[in-house]
Amino acid sequence: MTHAYLDYAATTPLDPRVAAGMAALEGPDGIFANPASLHPHGRRAAAVVESAQEKVLETLGDRDFQVIWTSGATEADNLAILGLARAVAQRGGGRRRILVTATEHSAVLAAADAAAREAGMQVERLPVAADGQLTPATLEAALAPDVALVSLAPVNNETGVIQPIERLAPLVSAVGARLHLDAAQAVGRVPEPGPYRHADLVSLSAHKCCGPKGIGALCVRPDVRLAPLMHGGGQQSGRRSGTLPVGLIAGMGDALGYRDDAAEQARQRALRGRLVDALRAAGGVVINGRGDGAPAILNVSFPGVHGGALRDALGDLAVGFGSACSGRDGPSHVLRAMGRPDALAHASVRISIGRFTEMADIDAAGAQVVAAVAALRGISPLWREIEEGRRTVDSAYGVTTALEMA
Repeated sequence: MTHAYLDYAATTPLDPRVAAGMAALEGPDGIFANPASLHPHGRRAAAVVESAQEKVLETLGDRDFQVIWTSGATEADNLAILGLARAVAQRGGGRRRILVTATEHSAVLAAADAAAREAGMQVERLPVAADGQLTPATLEAALAPDVALVSLAPVNNETGVIQPIERLAPLVSAVGARLHLDAAQAVGRVPEPGPYRHADLVSLSAHKCCGPKGIGALCVRPDVRLAPLMHGGGQQSGRRSGTLPVGLIAGMGDALGYRDDAAEQARQRALRGRLVDALRAAGGVVINGRGDGAPAILNVSFPGVHGGALRDALGDLAVGFGSACSGRDGPSHVLRAMGRPDALAHASVRISIGRFTEMADIDAAGAQVVAAVAALRGISPLWREIEEGRRTVDSAYGVTTALEMA
């Protein structure tokens, strides 16, 4: 059995170069002071924060953003959505709607729901196509001058589906709405910085790109008004109070500086393709997503397999599962929004790779998954009917095999 780590979409290992840089800041001889302090130690800490901010802006490819440091993308999503909604409610006006896709991360969906409860916003979850993309026609039909905010993830955390931000963003700006991008899975991992120049707010997370946990950022256009979620000493222009964690911020800056380049992304895409080829040996594999998705994420479902039994069979393999992606019981809301029935959504596996994944890891994991699926299908009456031609995957699960089968 393999014990390779193939759950990079959940969190990534800390890059040793990032760890070394953070360690150099620790201790009484390091740069540990409060960056808001005016003495020399504080000024040295402030310089570290400023350097990290420069790396964030360089990664986004747009220097017009202001960086608000947060504890991660979850807090950044909440500040973007709930903070904007509260600001809109305070100044009044007719913009009372928030649009999100039904496949957004739970942090975005929960923040939008909170904006409905606390700020009186009307939240609409837009449907996606079977391949997980939001079509321009669907977005355009929902847009109107009363929309305050549209929140989209350039890369979906469960399927790796890349949204066509370049085509969607002009529709948002045409009605004067703000565009928020939850870029936790995108920044530092996929080609950039194309989508970000169209956005008003961008959420980032360090631990998704081999940086430390506990630090993220919300990048905001200067003319965006946000009501703070945290109150205190007035740091960060009063938008997010609290003493800045210099070591974590430095680590995030370094992680973005070491972000995956084109060659590394190509290597990961080749590994993903090798994994797809290996899983084809199982037969009847439904790919949840698109072939042109993020190079590091592959989400597949196995007809004829019980989801709980599959998780038990792969218990020592570090991957994500259908109902575990959201941390809740029940099938993935992302896969359900893509039209997958509960049985297929439960019997899904998300395999996500990164810069420390090797070919041997892919080969071992592929063989383990194929063997587990074969064993479980051997005791499945439904799969026996499919093999004998008495049923089809289409009729049993409602998927179009010509489009979705590997």
